[in-house]
Amino acid sequence: MSTRMKAAFVGYLLAIILITSFGFVYLLRPEFMSYHAVAVGMSWEEVPRGTQIIILALMKSYGGAELSLALAQLIILLIPFRKGETWAKYAIPAAALVYTIPALFVTLNVRASTPAEPPWIAVVVGMVLVIVSFFLSLSDK
Repeated sequence: MSTRMKAAFVGYLLAIILITSFGFVYLLRPEFMSYHAVAVGMSWEEVPRGTQIIILALMKSYGGAELSLALAQLIILLIPFRKGETWAKYAIPAAALVYTIPALFVTLNVRASTPAEPPWIAVVVGMVLVIVSFFLSLSDK
């Protein structure tokens, strides 16, 4: 594997670690995040029980989806990408961008519409890692 492909591999791996960490946080949280409390203007204890159940269900579904994406990307990265299969160079960023573009839109919307500070910078970091890794993998000869 060339130096550029190794750099792309590391960039993708860092992005996968980032999404995995967020996946576990959202999957394992017993209540909403602090920025959620700011956005809705109430503490977790003030949220009606039925709404708590729905919020936790959405958070856990989101966390599970992040972990699913991370696992799929990791498998592609470890097997076909390392073997130099061309399709893998496109599959990893395609899957990542299908996730990160809406995630960025949603977090920026929350930030613009409420006083909350959602983790939009983490989404941007993940996007940058993926985009840079993609171009590194394409420039490999």
